[in-house]
Amino acid sequence: MMLLWACAGIPLGVYNIVENFNVALRIQPQILTFLSLVTWIQCKYYGNKWPWTKSAAIVTPVAAVMGGIECGLVFALRRGRDNHVDWPVTFMAVLSACLLCAGVLRHYWDIYKERTVRGISFIFVGIDAMGDLTSLISVCFQPHLDILGLVIYGSELVLWLGVFACGGYCKTPHQSPDRQFSTLAAAADGKARMRECAK
Repeated sequence: MMLLWACAGIPLGVYNIVENFNVALRIQPQILTFLSLVTWIQCKYYGNKWPWTKSAAIVTPVAAVMGGIECGLVFALRRGRDNHVDWPVTFMAVLSACLLCAGVLRHYWDIYKERTVRGISFIFVGIDAMGDLTSLISVCFQPHLDILGLVIYGSELVLWLGVFACGGYCKTPHQSPDRQFSTLAAAADGKARMRECAK
């Protein structure tokens, strides 16, 4: 999941820069990639027991390659836009939205498989959802409303809200119809006995 988000930061950063979004939206994908890579390598270090030398030797070139790819794509897509070739920019938007959503959908798979939301940090979910919401607001205040930008952040926000809904559903006690019927029958029987005792 973290590696997906790290990869998502590349096309997202390219799109936000080429579309001349505000500074906050240009920096945000870089922070996303950096933090996702740090979290990913921490999972390898603590979970897979990688030594710190191996962790640093892997994450450093990966980060450098990602940065180089993003930088190259920015120059290439700007050159293409100057020549009235816009489809690569649209592709970056679609790719970033797909990768971001794929990272969130991992939670849906875990919820479906485990039939519980245990292990999901709703503080993290709330922070990420708030980030998408503020990004949506920021896109709305651009000089020109960018529909693809709304789709990128809006699609992930909807999925995060779905995770919240799953959490509320899983934490609400549910009874099967048979159990509900037996509970109602027992209550009715109890009331009947109380009336008989009153007589």
